Amino acid sequence: MTTAPAPEATAPAAPEAARESAPAPTRGRPPARPRPRTVLVSTAGAVTALLLLVAVGTLLHQPLLIPPLAASMALVAGAPDLPLSQPRSVLGGQLLSALTGFAVLAVAGPGLWGAAVAGGLALGVMMLARTPHSPAAATAVIVALQAPPFWSFLGLLALASLVLVAVGLGVARVAGRTYPAYWF
Repeated sequence: MTTAPAPEATAPAAPEAARESAPAPTRGRPPARPRPRTVLVSTAGAVTALLLLVAVGTLLHQPLLIPPLAASMALVAGAPDLPLSQPRSVLGGQLLSALTGFAVLAVAGPGLWGAAVAGGLALGVMMLARTPHSPAAATAVIVALQAPPFWSFLGLLALASLVLVAVGLGVARVAGRTYPAYWF
């Protein structure tokens, strides 16, 4: 009478068999080099949008250009096909992240600990709302650190985000690209 091999004897062979049948991992490739015209139009559009924010802010006697908005414009002008660049994500992500920052500010007060929590929570809020926009996490951090006036900050942020999307539309037309892929 023969006995079956002990389970320990066959266990190591199973992972080896799985490794042999699994395809080898492939490495990603860098993006294709953009055409010079696309680089020129996208760069000019980004500069135009950010200068527009400074001009409108100057007229309103309010700072409109904050660092996360420069990153937002880089996405809109440089990678208009990404979900992060769509109007829903730019506007929704920025506003939801600011609201997250204000919520953390109300609970924890201004400071580095609250800013860290606000930046992290902003990611979850954007994911749940399907408005992914990584630069907006920095907006939550700014709110939690600086405690800006609620309504004026939200209004100016909405205005600035709309300016970025509007310039993004123009950049896409001139560059021969399609933007946005979807609105909401």
